[in-house]
Amino acid sequence: MKEVSETVNPRGAARSARPAPGRRVLVVDDEADLRELLELTLVGMGLDVDCAGTLAEAEAALSRNAYALCLTDMRLPDGDGLALVGAINRRHPQTPIAVITAYGSAENAVAALKAGAFDYLAKPIALDSLRSLVRSALQLPAQAVPAALDGAAPDSAARRLLGDSEAMREVRSQIGRLARSMAPVAISGESGSGKELAARLIHELGARAAQPFVAVNCGAIPEALMEAEFFGYRKGAFTGAEHDRDGFFHAANGGTLFLDEVADLPLAMQVKLLRAIQEKRVRKVGATVEEPVDVRIVSATHQDLAQCVAAGRFRQDLYYRLNVIELRLPSLRERLEDVPVLAEAILARLAERSGAEGTVPRLSPVALRYLQSYRFPGNVRELENVLERALAFSNGDVINVEDLGLKPIVSDADEDERIEPEDGSAAPASHGPARERRPVRVSEDGVPESLPDYLEQVEREAIQRALDKTRYNRTAAARLLGITFRALRYRMQRLGLN
Repeated sequence: MKEVSETVNPRGAARSARPAPGRRVLVVDDEADLRELLELTLVGMGLDVDCAGTLAEAEAALSRNAYALCLTDMRLPDGDGLALVGAINRRHPQTPIAVITAYGSAENAVAALKAGAFDYLAKPIALDSLRSLVRSALQLPAQAVPAALDGAAPDSAARRLLGDSEAMREVRSQIGRLARSMAPVAISGESGSGKELAARLIHELGARAAQPFVAVNCGAIPEALMEAEFFGYRKGAFTGAEHDRDGFFHAANGGTLFLDEVADLPLAMQVKLLRAIQEKRVRKVGATVEEPVDVRIVSATHQDLAQCVAAGRFRQDLYYRLNVIELRLPSLRERLEDVPVLAEAILARLAERSGAEGTVPRLSPVALRYLQSYRFPGNVRELENVLERALAFSNGDVINVEDLGLKPIVSDADEDERIEPEDGSAAPASHGPARERRPVRVSEDGVPESLPDYLEQVEREAIQRALDKTRYNRTAAARLLGITFRALRYRMQRLGLN
């Protein structure tokens, strides 16, 4: 009990703290000394504490009282901690549970987090880490989603991760559950699908919302600087190190560290990152001792990490540490019904950013239909770029089709209308050689055999006559036809009048 006397107030002093109402903690462990250590520490924090030595005693206590947190050992005389984790998740879903694992038992920690544990502590227990865990657990919101969306700030991730589709409702529901855990989360999805927004929302809705959120693009850091950037360095550690500097782990201490494009990490850095995550300690470059850090790891990549592991580009042990819980974000083409609400929010944000006053620009019905028929290989990020360009070229408060910089593609197979960017950024469908344009036949009573082809022919002839009359001055031709220059350019591209 020497450790207790050095780090915790004497028993009498510890119990003198007045417990806050409704803040009761259940400690489950078969070691009497460890139970006493945990009890003294928690009472010193002003908490009520109940102790149990077996799984049966713990279940009995849970049936009598409501707890703000449960701490349990993984090994109990009549069962294991995972059974208790499952029981609490089923019967008391609002009670976070943290497990105590043996030193170096990373597999048990991962199993507990996958089973629904809030967090874990490794033996020997560091009391600073224990207090930090308890504070985080007591700050957990009762419900994160969807109520948080209503009161979110306009620039928050909650206001930008929008969509009424079934896929997005499920994503937000998962985020609400993930926000109540400290388990590492691996977010997968295509580029531009909103992985960083999802990570920020997990942070904003969790107990660490008031603490830092540090986003790191792992593919943008030179390999030679990675260790110093992640872990920091001491003065004189290398040429140019003129003062001590904290790394990303220290900057995110108490909060969330978001590792974007984590698959781009070199293997040598993966080994060091694995140790930092497992031990929750980092050693600065040039230092001789490790320092404790308390960060929640959220990672993301557009690559398939399992395939990277199979190819030998990513360590399997790090994969299992990061991929405790997986969150997949759907691509925009999987939820095209969300385009209207996304476009409205993006246009409002762009108008506010540009300082425009008055009515927020809106999409015409035809322009909206065009957007909903486009495949969006760049996902929401591409939608933002298209709308920002359209806002710059539009005249007035309505964005028309020609303002989008998109053109329709008619497939010979099914005549479905699709769209590709004017700048060719998306891979267009293969249409084969251009079809020869033949005059549309008209019957004796004046009815054309194909109305769309007939109207296209009339439009082409009218534009050609205007261009001939103005000697191919497109601005003058547009004025002559009573349309905007942008509209004329769009129609010329659609009709092949180059």
